[in-house]
Amino acid sequence: MAGGFVGITKIDHRILTHGKVDPMTKRPSHFYLQRVDLRRSGRTTPTFSRSVLAIIFVVAGVTHFTAPASHLAIMPSYLPWPSQLVAISGLAEILGGLGVLWAPTRRWAGWGLILLLIAVFPANIQALSTGMVIAGYQVPMWMLWLRLPLQLLLLGWVYRACLRRT
Repeated sequence: MAGGFVGITKIDHRILTHGKVDPMTKRPSHFYLQRVDLRRSGRTTPTFSRSVLAIIFVVAGVTHFTAPASHLAIMPSYLPWPSQLVAISGLAEILGGLGVLWAPTRRWAGWGLILLLIAVFPANIQALSTGMVIAGYQVPMWMLWLRLPLQLLLLGWVYRACLRRT
């Protein structure tokens, strides 16, 4: 357990109940404590985090094909070929989400998703200015405002899960 904080968390009751002496320290057994690495306690495992991230991007990417109207509605008007861009961004989200799961493609997927999140940011601004309808329901303005900082959180999550060296 080199380099990390190691804490003493519980008594090893097997030794305590037998009343023996610890051979290393020559102390009575009630001094024998189990050492546990605390560096990862309470943190989400990287595999779980990457899996959730992948699900988010794959599901979001699939919606580009199953419900393209909501994506087309927030496409900035100055961009050419809106239908094709919605399909390309959806495919990029699906491939990026899947790429997060496989170690050989993780760094490429991370960079691709970061670039994608930056590229689609104008669509979030467009949604604020024109509104957004999903499945026939108007999305409340507070949710559209919330999308902006959530985009930043996603950027950080992608960086942490795919690009940060530990």
